[in-house]
Amino acid sequence: MTDVVITGTGLYTPEHAIGNDALVASFNTWVEQENARNAEAIAAGECESLAYSSSEFIEKASGIKSRYVLDADGILDPQRMRPKLPQRSDDEPSVQCDMALNAATQALQTAGVDAQDIELVIVGCSNLERAYPAVAVEVQDALGAQGYGFDMNVACSSATFAIETATNAIVSGSVKRALVVNPEICSAHLNFRDRDSHFIFGDACTAVVLESKHVATASEQYEVLGTKLVTRFSNAIRNNAGFLNRVMDSDPLASDKLFVQEGRRVFKEVCPLVAKLITQHLTSLALNSADLKRMWLHQANRHMNDLIARKVLGIDPDEIQAPIILDRYANTSSAGSIIAFHLHREGLVSGDIGVICSFGAGYSAGSIILQRV
Repeated sequence: MTDVVITGTGLYTPEHAIGNDALVASFNTWVEQENARNAEAIAAGECESLAYSSSEFIEKASGIKSRYVLDADGILDPQRMRPKLPQRSDDEPSVQCDMALNAATQALQTAGVDAQDIELVIVGCSNLERAYPAVAVEVQDALGAQGYGFDMNVACSSATFAIETATNAIVSGSVKRALVVNPEICSAHLNFRDRDSHFIFGDACTAVVLESKHVATASEQYEVLGTKLVTRFSNAIRNNAGFLNRVMDSDPLASDKLFVQEGRRVFKEVCPLVAKLITQHLTSLALNSADLKRMWLHQANRHMNDLIARKVLGIDPDEIQAPIILDRYANTSSAGSIIAFHLHREGLVSGDIGVICSFGAGYSAGSIILQRV
């Protein structure tokens, strides 16, 4: 069997950042305006007044302190409360293509690989900006890569599912090198007028280069010891936006066309699912939790990460064992676990083992167990 190694990673971070205080100020201004507009109905008991948000509430609930976004002005405008991005012509690179090129260029440089040697490009993310042509094929063309490319969506698990797909392609011998890119524009599908979720997401793009070990030359390599995926259907995290909306005459601006979740239910159902996935994956490879030096987990909620790591490791994890990046990046969907891997793999030596693990809507979860070469 062909050994597969990760030889490079890249990260695109938008230039705009929004701290909790600024986000809360915008949200609370909107709440005040809405409560004033509906004052008579509220007084008559016909509707309830909207509750204010606070930075303390956000940090306590999630551990998030800030987030990067493609556009801050539109989000912070109480009359708009969503990003404002200029529409591009069909002859211009798409927004996600631009993000992907930035992250991919970094990953290729780290790996010491020329773009023309890439034979497979997978773009995996929670939301693609168009139905077709595939963003991956656009990225392939813009990079000058060879072979083929395609898009895939498994929500927050898109990166790990794409890594397994790329790994299998290399193991089968159909390609020698693959590129996985995750351009997540989460701010575009977030309801900034929902108190329970207006703070959750940020924007980012990650990239991972995978190669057959016998052609890899990078000084830093991580062998893919195994991959394990699981899905279980749930409506607890959902987004109903789609091309059938127009023929069903549904409201394109309705709240269900954006991110919707039952937070407590997700916490209760997903944490044991993920902990079991990692534990069983380790066992299948004749490993145990004591062998794990690093857990690069999906970055959705600090409490979820702490609980999953504690269930797997049997101890309270420190931030070296289970690094947290969501405090400054927020939830970047499939990019989150890859950001953690990209930024926090220092100190690992040859033979050390870690796991990249994602989890999210579907439910979906993916485990990629790596060993530093």
